Amino acid sequence: MFSASLWHSVLALLSLIGLAQAAADTVPTKIGNQTIERTVQLRTHSLFAPYIDQDLQNRWWDFGADSYVNTNKHIRLTQNRRSQMGWLWSRLPLTSQNFVVEVEFKISGESGHLFGDGMAVWLTTERTQPGPVFGSKNQFTGLGLFLDTYANARHTFAFPRLIALLGDGKTEYNYGNDGDGQEIGACSANFRRTNIATKLKITYVKDTFLDVKMQYQAWDEWTDCFYVEGISLPPSPFLGFSAMTGDVSDAHDVIAITTSSAITSAITSNTSKSTPGTKIPGVSSSTWTGFFFKLFFLVGTCVGGYYAWMEYQRRNRYGGGMGNFGGMPVGGGFGGIYTNPKRF
Repeated sequence: MFSASLWHSVLALLSLIGLAQAAADTVPTKIGNQTIERTVQLRTHSLFAPYIDQDLQNRWWDFGADSYVNTNKHIRLTQNRRSQMGWLWSRLPLTSQNFVVEVEFKISGESGHLFGDGMAVWLTTERTQPGPVFGSKNQFTGLGLFLDTYANARHTFAFPRLIALLGDGKTEYNYGNDGDGQEIGACSANFRRTNIATKLKITYVKDTFLDVKMQYQAWDEWTDCFYVEGISLPPSPFLGFSAMTGDVSDAHDVIAITTSSAITSAITSNTSKSTPGTKIPGVSSSTWTGFFFKLFFLVGTCVGGYYAWMEYQRRNRYGGGMGNFGGMPVGGGFGGIYTNPKRF
């Protein structure tokens, strides 16, 4: 029968094995020919409930026009009423060259047939300038992502639809044709009146790629919308959101914004010459490192467990008793020093 100290030792070893395997199984996010090693959340460009401070303001964000704040639920850009327009903009530019923006939003209304017009996510050099393009100015400089719910013309694709435009400050958005032919990427997705939280994830690596995904079908299920390589956004853009209603309407809500700076590295960074035929496709160096780490850790644990068992048997055989394990008094455990109330 095991002693309490031996059980503590075994449990501690199992915990260490679990932590080690979890660390080894962590695979960096792969997008295109880049790997996002880690992200650092940016407080200046993130926003969560209750959205405002004691002075009914937010030090990092401005909102205006018809938008208002419900501290328990959302920032509502427009109500489900006709001829409304609202906006939400960051006060500081986004200086990170590589970043990930995840937005939880909601577009809803009573009508199941006629609704609109939609909302937009902006990464532009301008801010807080109302206009006809989903509540913001036309001829913008930077990236506009339009969550368009109303078709102004007949198309071969379905609505609701997400469309991305890269503005140069001179070209006007073709509102009457819903920007058809101007987009750098687009996808049709039924993100209106869903049964789950609808989210948009924008991943950008400077001069390399722009990747856009959406969650609207199921929880934690990200659907690819589009991926564009060789794209360059203006440096230090402002992050903004706007929405507009016309003769038809919807409620357009921003629920949460999480913006993170992304640290990337190339997937294939081995500069040494390799023998042809020795590389296994789809297996990265990080995968081999994790495999060998777990293998060596498992072997070491087995060897340590064997010697611990032999020591336990020896002590029982020669009358060492079950009062301690390896010189550690029973009752102290691995956390005895931390349970002393005088340490805190």
